[in-house]
Amino acid sequence: MSTLSPTADPRPARRAKTVEAPQTRGQAVGGPKALLRLEGGVVLAAAAAYAQTDGGWLLFAILFLVPDLSMLGYLAGRRIGAFGYNLGHSYLGPAALAAYGLWSAAPLCVSIALIWVAHIGFDRLMGYGLKYATGFKHTHLG
Repeated sequence: MSTLSPTADPRPARRAKTVEAPQTRGQAVGGPKALLRLEGGVVLAAAAAYAQTDGGWLLFAILFLVPDLSMLGYLAGRRIGAFGYNLGHSYLGPAALAAYGLWSAAPLCVSIALIWVAHIGFDRLMGYGLKYATGFKHTHLG
């Protein structure tokens, strides 16, 4: 004789499927990663305001890759390397430089800040993110 009530379902209860974010240890994946990369493209495009400055394209070409010199910090180790790289690839530096340039009427500072922003936007668009101290390839963009 069965102990189940006539209305009880003998099959195990099914759980609703939930979509969970993958375990990525602080790295953006999926839609957020794509959005961050597109955001980098928008910033790169916005830095086209550089064309309105008197900086000239030779200055742009010379300085565009200068922020990558911050990678030299990795010669002193991962922690110092990540700190230096992030310092050179954060929008805080160029924002401060642009603010100073606008405040002090120094158009060269504004031009350099726009080149710096263009470099960061380009890096983000290409998928290069801020670094973690665990290794050069460990970034906020994965």
